[in-house]
Amino acid sequence: MEALWEPGILSLGLYVAMVLALTGVLLFLCRWLGEKKVTPEKQRPYECGIIPTGSAQFPYPVPFYLIAIFFLIFDVEVAFIFAWAVAFEDLGWAGWLQIVFFITILLLGLFYVWGKGGLDWRTRISRL
Repeated sequence: MEALWEPGILSLGLYVAMVLALTGVLLFLCRWLGEKKVTPEKQRPYECGIIPTGSAQFPYPVPFYLIAIFFLIFDVEVAFIFAWAVAFEDLGWAGWLQIVFFITILLLGLFYVWGKGGLDWRTRISRL
């Protein structure tokens, strides 16, 4: 119980309480004193000063995003493999077996995605 009343922990708790109180007071004052006029300009989505025109839909197909996500996933794994290659001599056979297991899991994931058609750019209609 004495550890809770040490000067460092007590000052940290006091600081957190003061920050929360100040944040609450400022939010209350902004809400209470701020203007409440509703105009069409204020209701428009913020687009960096550009008035939005047209549809918000992007023309990119869903497979484009799937390929991008797969690339990111496998790119991160390559970073792990490079780190293993740098420490190859220090890790020995245990490290070699671990990286073989890691690459095997990656290949199983790749074959699963490939088998499900996740790497196919064509639409479902053109595949038939």
